[in-house]
Amino acid sequence: MIGHVMLVLCAVALSSGVAVARPQADAHDARFEGRITYYAKKFTGRPTASGERFDPKALTMAHRTLPLGTHVRVTNLANSRSVTLRVNDRGPHIGSRVGDVSPAAARLLGMVGAGVADARLEVVGAADGMPGGRTARPSAYGPTDTPQ
Repeated sequence: MIGHVMLVLCAVALSSGVAVARPQADAHDARFEGRITYYAKKFTGRPTASGERFDPKALTMAHRTLPLGTHVRVTNLANSRSVTLRVNDRGPHIGSRVGDVSPAAARLLGMVGAGVADARLEVVGAADGMPGGRTARPSAYGPTDTPQ
């Protein structure tokens, strides 16, 4: 009986033009907009959540939820510069930000002077295998250390 009622309610909602929310099929559908910043060089050599050592010259980034190894196109909305980065860490640890990028990525995005930028993040590739098949570890910096 309850199943029949739910079926009728769904049919009515669909026929009346009411939008029915669907979860995203997978991480490939993900898009984010918000502020990004970049890591300070003081984090050089510290382990990231992937187990890799932080390299300021690498084209990498931190994201709170995307799988480690995911490839993301990051576009600076102020100047339309974009770069594809690989997620290898967790963060940012400041609620209003959607990602932290390496200093090399920040240079390519033209955001070094400002330190922060409004950006669009678009997933462009599935997570590749992280080195050594390691599981996630805490990020290169903790909640009290914030990137520049």
